[in-house]
Amino acid sequence: MTNPAIQNDFSYYRRTISRNRINNLQSEVNNEMANRMSLFYAEATPMLKTLSSATTKFVSENKTLPIEDTTDCLSTMACVCRVMLETPEYRSRFTSTETLLFCMRVMVGVVILYDHVHPVGAFAKTSKIDMKGCIKVLKEQPSNSTEGLLNLLNPSQTISKTYKSH
Repeated sequence: MTNPAIQNDFSYYRRTISRNRINNLQSEVNNEMANRMSLFYAEATPMLKTLSSATTKFVSENKTLPIEDTTDCLSTMACVCRVMLETPEYRSRFTSTETLLFCMRVMVGVVILYDHVHPVGAFAKTSKIDMKGCIKVLKEQPSNSTEGLLNLLNPSQTISKTYKSH
């Protein structure tokens, strides 16, 4: 997260609960729930971490389902987002900057999920994801909206399976 304010707010809330011993049934958020929320927000990208864990768990618990079904779905989603962003005809249909940002975030998110689930990762030459195309389309956007997304696609930041063995 680029803004740690929510983590600081939860820390303050938890300290207040402890000091005032307000942890009772009438509390909006009891101490246990505040602790769980704090752990969730402690991650750099909490929602992506949760999605990654859930996807990895799904793949490991469903051994009869070929892993390619999951990775093909993720690579297709990344491709659709990339094509929508790089094709002027499709891109012109975005009516707001928020929609454009959402599409970029989805593309980066599914690339990272693919990297976590696929045996060789998203950054391998055999990957079904066009990493160069994804990075190129992000670099073509205003840097203030894509710097964090580009950092997420940096293999040293992502700790890709491709680079773990090196």
